[in-house]
Order: sequence, then C-alpha cells, then structure tokens
Amino acid sequence: MTRELLNEQLPALYMALTTCVIVPTINNPKELSIVLDGLLMQNKKIDHIVVVGPKDDPGRLITESKNLRFIDDKGSRNRADACNVAIQETNSDIILFTDDDVIVPKNWSESIIKWYSMDSVAGVGGPNFAPVNESTFWQKVIDVTFCSTIFTSGTNYGNLGRNDLEETNQLPGVNSSYRRSVIEEAGGFDKGAIGAEDVMLDYRIRMNDNKLWTDKEAIIWHRRRNVSRVKKQIRNYGLVRSLASHKYPELRSPIHFLVALFPLIVIGSFLLFFWGINNGGVAWPDFWNISLSKIPMSFSRLNAHLLPTLILCYVILAWYGAWKGHSPSKSILTIFFSPIVAYILHWNYGMGILNGWLRILRGNPGLQVDDRIRQ
Repeated sequence: MTRELLNEQLPALYMALTTCVIVPTINNPKELSIVLDGLLMQNKKIDHIVVVGPKDDPGRLITESKNLRFIDDKGSRNRADACNVAIQETNSDIILFTDDDVIVPKNWSESIIKWYSMDSVAGVGGPNFAPVNESTFWQKVIDVTFCSTIFTSGTNYGNLGRNDLEETNQLPGVNSSYRRSVIEEAGGFDKGAIGAEDVMLDYRIRMNDNKLWTDKEAIIWHRRRNVSRVKKQIRNYGLVRSLASHKYPELRSPIHFLVALFPLIVIGSFLLFFWGINNGGVAWPDFWNISLSKIPMSFSRLNAHLLPTLILCYVILAWYGAWKGHSPSKSILTIFFSPIVAYILHWNYGMGILNGWLRILRGNPGLQVDDRIRQ
C-alpha cells in the first residue's frame, strides 16, 4: 500500500490504539536525556514513554525529572530480559522499541504507528543511520560499511525498501514496533538473549503467520561505537547468531556459514602465500613480474598469487557494496576506507560464530550478557 492510499483510509481505530515506547538503558544518562526529549516532541504523541534499567541506574533520575516512568529491570543481565520486564509492566496496544543512544526525529512515531490501521501489519520498523554531524570519521566509515548492500556483517541497519511499506524478515531492535498481542503470542523475547533477541523474536512472530514490515521514512539516527567497541559488538553478534541458529535451525544461512569461514580463509591464504613465495612462486627481487616466461604456471605460483587476488576482489566488492548502500555518510573517503572496516567486522563476526560453534560442541552455550557494563 502507498502512503497516499493509507492517508485516505485512516480509520478511527488508528486514533484509538494506545502506544508505548520502551527504552532499555545502562549507565548512559546523558544520551538517554536526548532520547527522551526527542520522544516527548513527536508529531504523533506516544501515550506512554518508559525507561527500563537497573534500579540504581543514573538514568532513573533523568527519566523521573521529565515526569516519565522508570521501570526496575529486576536484575536483568541483558536487553531481552529487561524488555520482557517492561512489556509485563505496561499494557498498550502497540509497543515501540529503541535504544538509549539514538536521536529520534519528530516524525518517527507517526511514520510507524499509522500502519497499524492495516490488519496485516504485525510489526513495523525502519532503517537506522549514524548522525552525520555528530559522528567521527571512523564512525561514518562504520556506518557506510554497516549499510553496505553486500557486506552487512550481520546487521540490518540501512535497509531501504523500494515501496513505502515493504515486507521484511527482521526488524532492527533499535527501530522496531509490534502489536502487543503478537509479542504475547510469540512468548516475548528469548530469556538470556543478547544481540540476536530481535532475530529470534521476529522469527517466532513470522512462524505464527504474521507479517513484519519496514517503512523507509521511519528513520532513527543511531550513534555508532568506535572501532574497538564495534569489534566487540560484532564478535558478540556472531556468537549469539550461531547460538540462535542452533536453537532455531531454520535461521541457519549459507551467508553466515561463509562468514564463519572468513578467519580460516584469511589464515589459510596467508600460509599458502608464504609457502608459495618460498617455493619459487614469485620472481625475486622482481616480484612485480608475473609473466609466465619468468614464473611458469605451478602450484607454488597459484598459491603465491591467491592472497593478492582475494584481497583485490574483496576490496572491489567492499567498495561496490558501500557505494550502493544508503548511508548518509557516504563520501569518496568513507567508501575508500570501508574495506578496512569490512575486514575488521568480518573477522570478528566470523570469530564470534566459531566461538559459538565451539560452545555448542562442548555442550555449554552459556548465558549471554550485554557487551556494556552493568552495575
């Protein structure tokens, strides 16, 4: 359905639906305050704005100073459990979710809530991008890489559909909403999950014959972490994605399997490269001379040239994916440096998946906790 048709058919039911936004928080009062100010200034008023976090979290004072409700997460060790507590403590028809480190445009709630006038809509989300004017250069490069059409590293951040409302398999946790009845039917978020809690919830919602949708105009501006924190974040994503796929085999994907092999391919390519150059695969010192008359075709030559060939192909694909992506931070420089970030993300995502597989083989997946420090 197009936006124009929807605006003509908005029934009274749309106006009668009650709404609530849940914001999980951990030790981030300064940015939380910005989030709450944005939510209070929405074009379409949200009926209830609640923050959930540890009972002694500094965000409690910020929340209550704005006459908003703060919910004790009852000792939750992860985002999923905290959100489940907040869901049980509220009773709105529609529940929206975002994080404590975003900038909320004034049209966000309106862009999402209006679609619930359609019975076929079980959940709606939208893309999220790094705020261009508040990001460092490397945060912009990270955003460009996250929004790549080829190298996504497990993220679903810059997904812009071709239509006003487009069906999707997954909503990003930072920019998502659902009917309460749909969440309750699915049993809420998986207990103890972090990093893939949205993936598993969305899977169970779809398995109940419900449809999820994305609106390309329902944008959230999401601050990216620095490179060192992104490495930890993405490694955790890989870990929990492998555990989620173990719990729900239908979530297994050839793409995730290939990313799991990425560290092994890198290590293997380097080993073969050094073996090749040590066994006559490269002319030395005239290493740039790759003519067959200088170095005949051989196994050592193939191994010596495999690594440079893979690097070249990888860089070209990274550049192309970044160029085709929808990040507002796209520029010649951010696209140029995107292969570096793509490599960092793929290495850490792959190592996370391998760690998950190892845990599964040992029979001890373990409890997943946030990669942010909890008090």
